[in-house]
Amino acid sequence: MVQTGWTAQRWTAVFIEQAEMFRKAVTEADPTAEVPTRPGWTVQDLVVHLARFLETSTAYLSTGSRTAMRPPPPPAGLAPLEYLDLQLTAAGEILTAVPGNRPVWTFSAAAPDLAWVWHRRIAHETVLRRFDAQTVVRQVVATDADLSADGIDEVLTTIVAAKLDGDVPNTVSGSAVVRPTDVPESWLISLAADEVPEVRAAAPGEEGDAQVTGEAELVYFWLWNRMNFKEMTGDRRVLDVLQVGRGH
Repeated sequence: MVQTGWTAQRWTAVFIEQAEMFRKAVTEADPTAEVPTRPGWTVQDLVVHLARFLETSTAYLSTGSRTAMRPPPPPAGLAPLEYLDLQLTAAGEILTAVPGNRPVWTFSAAAPDLAWVWHRRIAHETVLRRFDAQTVVRQVVATDADLSADGIDEVLTTIVAAKLDGDVPNTVSGSAVVRPTDVPESWLISLAADEVPEVRAAAPGEEGDAQVTGEAELVYFWLWNRMNFKEMTGDRRVLDVLQVGRGH
């Protein structure tokens, strides 16, 4: 990680804060309303998605499984908000109880098999879904620059590798410098066909085949395909690899 200073406890606190805002937004919204940031999704879809994500991801923390597990079947007999409340409560308890250094299967070839990877993923998934929900009720709350920088770090050091580890081989080679304007961190990510991306801190003035800059919050949500902005230049193929949120 280029980012430092984050712990399982801190990600858990982020989850609890973001979950409360998500719950408030979806309660105020019409369940059948479309989600502007996720075309084709309704608020009810968003609620079920987060609840199911939490049930699936916290299972690794609660069981300590060292292998990938099948996602649970869709719930039967529960209303979406009841399902959500059940999973929010369970996630808060599990995240608090499980130490970050517990060995457990994780989802990316670039990440260690340790529980903190899930603490981080759960925190940032909840940030994204809170953002999605708040766009429906037009009450989007700003995301802290330090939290956004940690989200950028997660994308570049973990999520890009998971995205490329699919059925379609990666054929893109090149590098990108991601340099937010309001935090001290910057990143150089190097891509090579069929290899796990390499990520390190970018040196002052260093450039890549593509450059991404702007406020950390904008960069963070651009990487997840939630915002459009113009502070990017260079190889479009590399930029497309970095933008991991399409369809997510």
